[in-house]
Amino acid sequence: MSHAKPIPIRLSLAGACALALLSAAPTRAEQAVEVQLTYANGAFQPSEVRAPADRPVVFRLKNLDGKAMEFESKSLRVEKVVAAKSEGIINVRALKPGRYEFYDDFNEKARGALNVQ
Repeated sequence: MSHAKPIPIRLSLAGACALALLSAAPTRAEQAVEVQLTYANGAFQPSEVRAPADRPVVFRLKNLDGKAMEFESKSLRVEKVVAAKSEGIINVRALKPGRYEFYDDFNEKARGALNVQ
């Protein structure tokens, strides 16, 4: 006599619930806007970028410097260390119109902004 039968039933029910939730969720990945940034000589290039409102943003940040940098923004609620001579991906939620500043936490003189319209 095994009591293993309720476990597969629970797992099946949990799987069905997860599948239902996933199918009801909007496909945000398709709606994301990609923003290209370069970090070189201690500065963001370009220093100001734009994105449409109410769509997620994906920053593709290439760090060309010989040392790591940390992309940080309190208003965007993100921070990410990007190693020297590498690329980092920073995902940001859909935003309302406004200006969102970011900086290199290792070099606070390096500043930039995302203008959402």
